[in-house]
Amino acid sequence: QVQLVESGGGLVQPGGSLRLSCAASEIGLRLHTMGWHRQAPGKQREWLAAISPNSNTNYADSVKGRFTISRDDAKNTVYLQMDTLKPEDTAVYYCYGDYISGRRRTWGQGTQVTVSS
Repeated sequence: QVQLVESGGGLVQPGGSLRLSCAASEIGLRLHTMGWHRQAPGKQREWLAAISPNSNTNYADSVKGRFTISRDDAKNTVYLQMDTLKPEDTAVYYCYGDYISGRRRTWGQGTQVTVSS
């Protein structure tokens, strides 16, 4: 079964930056819309960003101007560059891909991001 694996999470100070990666297992992502959600403690999962096969992007208002989604199809990887991080950005971040192997949405396992001084 196709898997998406996130990496790059960790502990950062407020105002810092992280870049998350989402890599696919032996399948090209070129034809798929990819994106990111997050889930903070006590809150529902929140959509953050998406990128289409032609690299059109959309962002949630909460992260627009601070986060950037990108894709490197040669590396079969999607990225989320997170700048000017705030404590309220603390969450588990999940990568997703649409219509991979006929599934409406495939989710990664998540990577923890903690923003704290």
